[in-house]
Amino acid sequence: MGKRTSAVPAGRAVIGALAAALIMKLFLFDFMIAEGHSMEPTIMPGRVILVNKLSYGLRPPGSAAYLIRWSAPKTGDIVIFATPFGDIAVKRCGEINPPNYFYALGDNSSHSYDSRSYGPVPIDNIVGKVIGIK
Repeated sequence: MGKRTSAVPAGRAVIGALAAALIMKLFLFDFMIAEGHSMEPTIMPGRVILVNKLSYGLRPPGSAAYLIRWSAPKTGDIVIFATPFGDIAVKRCGEINPPNYFYALGDNSSHSYDSRSYGPVPIDNIVGKVIGIK
Protein backbone atom coordinates (compact mmCIF):
# COMPACT_ATOMS: atom_id res chain seq x y z
CA MET A 1 0.00 0.00 0.00
CA GLY A 2 1.16 3.58 -0.73
CA LYS A 3 2.05 6.20 1.82
CA ARG A 4 -0.64 8.55 2.91
CA THR A 5 0.23 12.24 3.02
CA SER A 6 -1.54 14.99 4.83
CA ALA A 7 -2.21 18.48 3.52
CA VAL A 8 -2.41 19.89 7.04
CA PRO A 9 1.35 20.51 7.52
CA ALA A 10 1.57 22.27 4.13
CA GLY A 11 -1.48 24.38 4.97
CA ARG A 12 0.01 25.34 8.32
CA ALA A 13 3.26 26.30 6.62
CA VAL A 14 1.43 28.58 4.18
CA ILE A 15 -0.60 30.19 6.97
CA GLY A 16 2.56 30.61 9.06
CA ALA A 17 4.41 32.22 6.15
CA LEU A 18 1.52 34.61 5.48
CA ALA A 19 1.32 35.54 9.17
CA ALA A 20 5.08 36.16 9.29
CA ALA A 21 4.92 38.33 6.15
CA LEU A 22 2.04 40.36 7.58
CA ILE A 23 3.86 40.93 10.87
CA MET A 24 7.00 41.98 8.98
CA LYS A 25 5.03 44.44 6.81
CA LEU A 26 3.13 45.94 9.74
CA PHE A 27 6.03 46.29 12.19
CA LEU A 28 9.44 45.81 10.53
CA PHE A 29 9.80 46.65 6.84
CA ASP A 30 7.72 47.98 4.00
CA PHE A 31 8.15 48.56 0.28
CA MET A 32 6.79 51.71 -1.33
CA ILE A 33 6.89 53.14 -4.83
CA ALA A 34 8.13 56.73 -5.16
CA GLU A 35 5.84 59.26 -6.78
CA GLY A 36 6.56 62.85 -7.71
CA HIS A 37 9.77 64.73 -8.34
CA SER A 38 10.56 66.24 -4.93
CA MET A 39 13.46 63.87 -4.15
CA GLU A 40 15.14 63.88 -7.58
CA PRO A 41 17.87 62.98 -8.36
CA THR A 42 18.21 60.81 -5.23
CA ILE A 43 14.87 59.05 -5.72
CA MET A 44 13.31 59.07 -9.16
CA PRO A 45 9.56 58.49 -9.68
CA GLY A 46 8.67 54.80 -9.96
CA ARG A 47 11.62 53.59 -7.88
CA VAL A 48 10.97 51.04 -5.15
CA ILE A 49 11.87 52.22 -1.66
CA LEU A 50 12.66 49.85 1.23
CA VAL A 51 11.60 51.32 4.58
CA ASN A 52 12.81 50.18 8.01
CA LYS A 53 9.92 50.85 10.37
CA LEU A 54 12.02 50.10 13.48
CA SER A 55 14.80 52.61 12.86
CA TYR A 56 13.57 55.08 15.46
CA GLY A 57 11.28 53.03 17.67
CA LEU A 58 8.16 50.90 17.86
CA ARG A 59 5.11 52.55 16.36
CA PRO A 60 2.02 50.32 16.21
CA PRO A 61 0.16 50.39 12.87
CA GLY A 62 -2.43 53.14 12.80
CA SER A 63 -0.97 54.81 15.89
CA ALA A 64 -0.32 58.54 15.96
CA ALA A 65 2.78 58.17 18.16
CA TYR A 66 5.63 55.83 18.99
CA LEU A 67 4.99 53.38 21.79
CA ILE A 68 8.73 53.28 22.51
CA ARG A 69 11.33 55.50 20.84
CA TRP A 70 15.01 54.49 20.98
CA SER A 71 16.47 56.88 18.46
CA ALA A 72 15.77 60.15 16.70
CA PRO A 73 16.31 60.89 13.03
CA LYS A 74 19.60 62.50 12.13
CA THR A 75 20.07 65.37 9.72
CA GLY A 76 20.34 63.86 6.26
CA ASP A 77 18.24 60.74 6.94
CA ILE A 78 15.59 60.06 4.30
CA VAL A 79 12.31 59.33 6.06
CA ILE A 80 8.74 58.35 5.26
CA PHE A 81 6.24 60.33 7.29
CA ALA A 82 2.70 61.63 7.48
CA THR A 83 2.51 65.29 6.49
CA PRO A 84 0.44 67.71 8.59
CA PHE A 85 -2.34 67.08 6.03
CA GLY A 86 -2.26 63.28 6.42
CA ASP A 87 -0.48 62.46 3.15
CA ILE A 88 2.46 60.05 3.16
CA ALA A 89 5.68 61.69 1.93
CA VAL A 90 9.36 60.87 1.52
CA LYS A 91 11.80 63.69 2.32
CA ARG A 92 15.23 64.29 3.74
CA CYS A 93 15.43 65.17 7.41
CA GLY A 94 16.73 68.69 7.84
CA GLU A 95 17.24 70.41 11.14
CA ILE A 96 15.95 68.63 14.26
CA ASN A 97 14.29 70.96 16.78
CA PRO A 98 14.47 70.28 20.51
CA PRO A 99 10.73 69.82 21.08
CA ASN A 100 10.70 66.68 18.86
CA TYR A 101 10.09 68.29 15.48
CA PHE A 102 12.09 68.08 12.26
CA TYR A 103 12.21 69.96 8.99
CA ALA A 104 11.27 67.78 6.01
CA LEU A 105 13.14 68.91 2.90
CA GLY A 106 12.92 67.59 -0.64
CA ASP A 107 16.19 67.31 -2.56
CA ASN A 108 14.59 69.02 -5.56
CA SER A 109 13.59 72.22 -3.77
CA SER A 110 11.93 73.83 -6.79
CA HIS A 111 9.47 70.88 -7.04
CA SER A 112 9.08 69.98 -3.38
CA TYR A 113 6.13 70.67 -1.12
CA ASP A 114 7.84 70.35 2.25
CA SER A 115 8.52 72.12 5.55
CA ARG A 116 9.32 75.32 3.66
CA SER A 117 5.58 75.38 2.98
CA TYR A 118 3.97 73.70 5.99
CA GLY A 119 6.53 74.08 8.77
CA PRO A 120 8.17 71.55 11.07
CA VAL A 121 6.76 68.03 11.40
CA PRO A 122 6.46 66.05 14.66
CA ILE A 123 8.98 63.19 14.88
CA ASP A 124 6.07 60.94 15.87
CA ASN A 125 4.76 61.34 12.30
CA ILE A 126 7.71 59.35 10.96
CA VAL A 127 6.72 55.91 9.68
CA GLY A 128 10.28 54.77 9.01
CA LYS A 129 13.69 55.38 7.50
CA VAL A 130 14.52 54.67 3.87
CA ILE A 131 17.28 52.02 3.83
CA GLY A 132 17.21 51.04 0.17
CA ILE A 133 16.26 52.37 -3.25
CA LYS A 134 15.88 50.00 -6.19
